[in-house]
Amino acid sequence: MNTSKANLAGWALFILLFVVTTTISSCKKDEGVDQGAIDRELIDQYVAEKQLDGRFTESGLFYVVVKEGNGEYPSATSLVTVSYKGYLLNGDVFDEGEYLTALLTNLITGWQEGIQLIDAGGKIKLVIPSHLAYGSQSTESIPPNSVLVFDITLHAFQK
Repeated sequence: MNTSKANLAGWALFILLFVVTTTISSCKKDEGVDQGAIDRELIDQYVAEKQLDGRFTESGLFYVVVKEGNGEYPSATSLVTVSYKGYLLNGDVFDEGEYLTALLTNLITGWQEGIQLIDAGGKIKLVIPSHLAYGSQSTESIPPNSVLVFDITLHAFQK
């Protein structure tokens, strides 16, 4: 009888380890995919097609200052008021807003970096690689690993 219990406990442990191992391995990223390189290629194609004259930051964010503002620039911790339109590379609009006020630290990394490149009254186009946006997460209107484009106007900010 003790042998049966030992066998049962052994099988239970085996099944538990199998389930845990399978779950962990299925959560790992596909190690053969370089999403950063894929994003860069997509951004390069988009920039060429749209004939955008802008720059890349070290992080891979592409930006075009559409209109210079008039004054100081916000900091990483500023409270900003913006109007924006966000769309996928195929032109599908997924979100837009007028006079949104938020702490810059509460926004996606691409916005945190890009909005600091313009001053009050300025306009900027951001082409944001997926790692500076939502990464492998998806939303109702944004597929995973999406490069996003935003047209943003910075109306005001408070340091």
